[in-house]
Amino acid sequence: MDKIHDGGVWADQGIVAGCAGGLFDNITATADILAAVEADAKQRWPKASPRLLDKIHDGGVWADQGIVASCAGGLFDNITATADILRGGAENGDFSLSVYPTSVPVSLALTRAGISAALLEAGAVLKPSFCGPCFGAGDVPANNALSLRHTTRNFPNREGSKPGEGQFAAVCLMDARSIAATARNGGRITPATEETFTLHPLPYAFDPAPYEKRVYNGVGRPLPETELVMGPNITDWPVIQPPAENLLVELAAVLRDEVTTTDELIPSGETSSYRSNPLRLAEFTLSRREPQYVPRAKAIAAEETARLAGTPSEKLVSLLNRVGDGAALLRTTQFGSAIYANRPGDGSAREQAASCQRVLGGCANLCQSFATKRYRSNCINWGIFPFTMDMDFPGEDGACVFIPGVRNALANHQEALSAVLLRRDGTSVPLTLHLQDLTGEEREILLDGCLMNYYRKKNG
Repeated sequence: MDKIHDGGVWADQGIVAGCAGGLFDNITATADILAAVEADAKQRWPKASPRLLDKIHDGGVWADQGIVASCAGGLFDNITATADILRGGAENGDFSLSVYPTSVPVSLALTRAGISAALLEAGAVLKPSFCGPCFGAGDVPANNALSLRHTTRNFPNREGSKPGEGQFAAVCLMDARSIAATARNGGRITPATEETFTLHPLPYAFDPAPYEKRVYNGVGRPLPETELVMGPNITDWPVIQPPAENLLVELAAVLRDEVTTTDELIPSGETSSYRSNPLRLAEFTLSRREPQYVPRAKAIAAEETARLAGTPSEKLVSLLNRVGDGAALLRTTQFGSAIYANRPGDGSAREQAASCQRVLGGCANLCQSFATKRYRSNCINWGIFPFTMDMDFPGEDGACVFIPGVRNALANHQEALSAVLLRRDGTSVPLTLHLQDLTGEEREILLDGCLMNYYRKKNG
């Protein structure tokens, strides 16, 4: 039962054909597991009404959707095998099958070999070379649908479902060949090991022509005089200020979950249309996890703008008076928002999880530890201080943390910084924050405000 969590049945290894053959052929065992998943989902999301047991009928377990995609599933060999299994008598029925080649050269090779035609003839939907559901866009399953996927990643609600509003879907990670066998049987989950077919392996030859003709290669050929094409929804990055001598951050979100994923920090799916508009994209930050984060962060950013303009708010002056001479500190203290999470950054590597915080005025993450190095690196590259703590954080939304001498500490390779938590009830709690294992370059990036500022200064 330890494998049943987060709305699914989780395997330690990706040997899915064996799972399909062993699990889904034992209807009684399958019913017990699906019932446990339903109960777990209802406990986590009371408004959701999963009906996984409805998938058991006519002597099998039936899926609604199959997807072969991303850098793991969309390989040339996987897709040619999928076509071989489907060739000559595939019967999809109500089961939909989508195939995403992993790259344009792979798509070109599949077309030249006749594989694309075979897939289309079999009823599969051939998609562009794109990540698909691994990225969180495309082929969103219907409510209460069961989707089979050969993709790299599968995180809860990745494509935008909102279990709090009653939306629920389930996913099984499966190999491409078993997904094809399932499609061949109209959606009855079938391992490839139980189908009779002949594979015709084909050699793959990489052709760089699509890239050479469509992608600008600027290595050694800079064109600084060429203007970037902008538009109503294509905007430049806002100016990012370097840190001041001191830092005061207000907690715009305090997340007590064991892990906070990048999907929670910035959802995928509907947000992708704003990928060239940093400020519009930032409107979605933590929207599914803490809807008040964005308005709180915006209000904090407005106060920092007023401080820089010489018209600080009474609130900011009052806060700084709690730690010293407020009037003097106004000139040397940057004010920004922060997030506390126990272990932030699990999941995909999307840097927007950090950049969206930064364009909203985010200056720091406070945590017990970072779930992934890449998220921590993204925070650093966007000028967000990656503070860690050895204690449970005693703060709450709206509390502030004052870190005196943060710029000097960073420049002098100091790893332990004294800080003070200013609680909303007027009390204060001393804190020790850590900036550990920063490289010299990472310190310079933080001192400059972000990686873009660092390169701008470095390159003159």
